Amino acid sequence: MTALKEKLKDTSLFRRIYIIDLLFCNIAFLQIPAYILLVFLFVLGVRLLVLNQLKNNTFFKLRFGLWIGAFLGVTLISILFNYSVTLFYSVLMFLHILICFFVFYGMHTEPDFNFRDELYFIARLIVYVTTIVNIVGIISLMAGFSFEWYWIKFTIYENRFTGCYVNPNLLGFSSVVSIVCCHMLYKKDFMNKVNQPRVSKIWIMACISTNLFSLILCDSNASLVLALGYAIVYVVYVFFADKTGISTSKIILKIISLVLVGAFLVGSVVLFRTICQEGFSVVFSKTASIVDILKENNKTSNSLTEKNKQKEDKSDSAVTFTHENKNIDSGRKKLWKESINLFKISPIIGISNGNIIFYSEEYANGALSYSYHQSDLHNGFLTILVSTGIIGFLLFGIFGFRFAKHSAQHLFLQKKTFRNDVYPCLFAFLFAYLFYSLFEKALLYDVSFMVMWFWLMMGYMSCYIAKFEPMLERQYLFHRKRLTRTLL
Repeated sequence: MTALKEKLKDTSLFRRIYIIDLLFCNIAFLQIPAYILLVFLFVLGVRLLVLNQLKNNTFFKLRFGLWIGAFLGVTLISILFNYSVTLFYSVLMFLHILICFFVFYGMHTEPDFNFRDELYFIARLIVYVTTIVNIVGIISLMAGFSFEWYWIKFTIYENRFTGCYVNPNLLGFSSVVSIVCCHMLYKKDFMNKVNQPRVSKIWIMACISTNLFSLILCDSNASLVLALGYAIVYVVYVFFADKTGISTSKIILKIISLVLVGAFLVGSVVLFRTICQEGFSVVFSKTASIVDILKENNKTSNSLTEKNKQKEDKSDSAVTFTHENKNIDSGRKKLWKESINLFKISPIIGISNGNIIFYSEEYANGALSYSYHQSDLHNGFLTILVSTGIIGFLLFGIFGFRFAKHSAQHLFLQKKTFRNDVYPCLFAFLFAYLFYSLFEKALLYDVSFMVMWFWLMMGYMSCYIAKFEPMLERQYLFHRKRLTRTLL
């Protein structure tokens, strides 16, 4: 009993279970039990943030905690001033924010915490889980096995590959996360400081190949932006993180090279995705025809007219693995326009996150509703602006800017390189996630795998910042025209 109580107080163990459970919430056949477990884990998370505050004095040790505290204060004021029937949901989101800040981001306040072991454990488990789930989905797709049952659209969802996940966009995000985890597990310095069983190269290769396959066929534009953003930011780090000195000519040459590399990456990836989707569409149609022939051999023959009718129906409903909605915004512009109407209701302190749908139906155009596709503004920054107003948005922005500034300093101004460690991977992912947040319900106001993964990565980066702060050196730019880092 004593051992169980200690486990319930283990914040690291909670984070591991919580993030994996949220991943299972995206998988069709595991979703219901995962959501049931999530309720208990959420309550445990609230308990842990209170215990950590009492034990570790978390808030007063929190990096940039002043801006976080001010943001939380504005959020609470917004909830109180916008009291409505959705108060329960607003309070629930407030508790969720506390877990994000104090349990996930605030992990650097925990004494003697080995953040590398936790990161490696989670990354390894994600590699195993996503690889197995993707293999099941791909085999089912090739076998022509698909069905719809309530919210579950197995293997195909609105003409896009969804595999075992409940939505193609969730599949796309999980695929990018898995590929990033494989990249982190490749880092030698990180691996040498972790005393856990290694992930074999076979698993790594299987994970990368199956997740690339899934990312291409799910046709998630936002996830593709996330993947491209991660690659481009990491290339920028590789170009500018050397210690050979920075001159004007080198900076200009590197910037031109980066523009060319970025343009090549974007163009080649989009072209490659289009070609693969066309090719897999043909392969899938041929495979489905073979499966149908095998099934017909085991059944009594139908009339000729019925067979012709079935062929016509199948040709009309051919899977192309592309959006049915050909608008590049996928209907998001309508939601973003609605955010303007909601912002006008209370521009200073916001309307509180719980009131977004309610106020849309009561005081605006009603573009938002209690449905999966229209329950959020699908823009993390707009959601914060509408929820907490100008004051809350500025406070959150100051916190983000301060964190980004210190993160960049540790990446480029450290005395030793992190090239073989996971720190550049964390930085690249978080930077790319900011662009991803422009198109998805991400960043803060959503109890989901994508949001909590963002705060988990921020937590690990904060641990690096806290640990390697003394390693920052005085850096000068442009040789004789010297600028100290105090002015940066």
